[in-house]
Parts: sequence; C-alpha cells; structure tokens
Amino acid sequence: MEPLDRMEGQCLCGAVSIQTGRRDRLDVCHCGMCRRWGGGPMLAVHCGKDSQITGLEHVKVYISSDWAERGFCDTCGTHLFYKLKGSDEYVFTAGLFQQGADFVMGSQIFIDKKPEYYTFAEQTPVMTEAEVFEKYGPP
Repeated sequence: MEPLDRMEGQCLCGAVSIQTGRRDRLDVCHCGMCRRWGGGPMLAVHCGKDSQITGLEHVKVYISSDWAERGFCDTCGTHLFYKLKGSDEYVFTAGLFQQGADFVMGSQIFIDKKPEYYTFAEQTPVMTEAEVFEKYGPP
C-alpha cells in the first residue's frame, strides 16, 4: 500500500518505476509534438524534483527540441516523462500512476493547436502557443 503522501507508477512492462510526491492535478498539452508522441494530448503530472526513477538503465531519452527531452522505456516503449534540459523537474505522463490516482484537470496549453476531433468537458484555464512561449519559453 502506498503512503498517502506518495504516488507510485510504472511502465507497461514494469522495468521502470516512479515514486514521487502525491499530486492531485494534471495538465494537458495539445502541442503537435505531444500529440505525435502519444497519439493524443499529453496528460501531464508536474512532479518537480521530488521524484525517484528505478530502472534507469531502461530509460532512453529523446531530445525533442532545443530546450526539452522526453523519456521512454526501451523495453516496452511506454512514454515516461517530459523534462526541460538542465532541469531536475519531471513532468510524468498521468497513465503511469494507476493506484490512488485521482487527478483533477488543472489547465490546457497550446489550446490553439488542439484539433477539432476531441474536446474535454472540464472548463480549465487555457493558454495559446504564443502565450506559453511568452511565459515559459527560452529567453
């Protein structure tokens, strides 16, 4: 049983596992890279630096832009995380956390890149591509 202040997750094959502080929020990214990477929007759990990854020998990293990288399991292909280069702050995919994951959708980014063929019922704060880069982009 997980402690109430921790979450545990793993990839499909179990070669990589994650332990991190409890989070109750997920955020959604509709950018083209996230949709291409996962077949749909990325349901992202911002876990910061409070994370431990076991099975690092199975984690492969793809440098997806000048500022970020994405990690996946080299055995089963499960998408694990998005991370800004030079940062220890992980953004894990929500599907890794099956037990006790009771997330609430907090926000959606790259809303202007979301295709028309899906819609979420939740009303959340949204940001366009330009707003994201203005607030979080490289200097």
